[in-house]
Amino acid sequence: MYAITIPEPGGPEALVWNEVPDAVAGEGEVLVEVVAGAVNRADILQRQGFYNPPPGASPYPGLECAGRIAAIGPGVSGWSVGDEVCALLAGGGYAEKVAVPAGQLLPVPKGIDLKQAAALPEVVCTVWSNVFMIAHLRPGETLLVHGGSSGIGTMAIQLAKAVGAKVAVTAGTPEKLERCAQLGADVLINYREQDFVEEIGKATDGAGADVILDNMGAKYLDRNVKALAVNGRLAIIGMQGGVKGELNIAALLNKRAAISATSLRARPPAEKTAIVAAVREHVWPLVDAGRIRPVVDRELPMSDAAAAHRVVEESGHIGKVLLVTP
Repeated sequence: MYAITIPEPGGPEALVWNEVPDAVAGEGEVLVEVVAGAVNRADILQRQGFYNPPPGASPYPGLECAGRIAAIGPGVSGWSVGDEVCALLAGGGYAEKVAVPAGQLLPVPKGIDLKQAAALPEVVCTVWSNVFMIAHLRPGETLLVHGGSSGIGTMAIQLAKAVGAKVAVTAGTPEKLERCAQLGADVLINYREQDFVEEIGKATDGAGADVILDNMGAKYLDRNVKALAVNGRLAIIGMQGGVKGELNIAALLNKRAAISATSLRARPPAEKTAIVAAVREHVWPLVDAGRIRPVVDRELPMSDAAAAHRVVEESGHIGKVLLVTP
């Protein structure tokens, strides 16, 4: 089979479409013939040499894919060869085939093109696990999403609106904010021109955001705490703005607030299985009903993953960038 390899860490040109040994389904796994994968920020970090796959995972980048089951390993039930699926991966999505633990498979929802289903697993599992399973966003509360036009952001908007929450977003251009509004965002904040702490205060009559989904990390830490409501919850899922910040514990105590920080890739298979099961129970009916949709910016050939990485690094996209196999 062919896969995107990284002979040496570096820029987008470090991604090389090479012939590699075939993937094989092991105990509790299925082999998926990949139709499409999707680009995530974690893939860029791996390409740069900063985010190695967890032990036992495929060495190739790619944290989600969609395709058809080509083979079933020992100990797997409930799936058949030929089933159309999408999958949450620890790696290996930038390839023609990938072995996937059966607990990390999802059926392709009704009305969703097989290729576009590749845009769902990582973002849905990330948003559902952080915003709902950990931060417990409830109807009537306010969610602030940083990077509202990203793959994560576009999914967070839709899911929060589906449960009856109010959504505020930050983004860097009017075009991106307009797309967020089309998805249901109530409060639009251009972070290049506006202070999100002030704007979220205005939008909530001074109360603040009940939940903040943050991809920036250190750069926004102090301001995020200021933007939180009493009993607010800050969910950190990225570190695009650095890894070390100063935290005002007194401000956190005064607000009786909580901070969580998670990554999805390195979680044990049992935790991923639980998250995928929750997504299938709570989110997939919304997708089947047409209330949630993947937002895809463009599709590019998987062999030209370098071009896809350039698009994501330049932040000119809205939603997900897909990689389609030959």
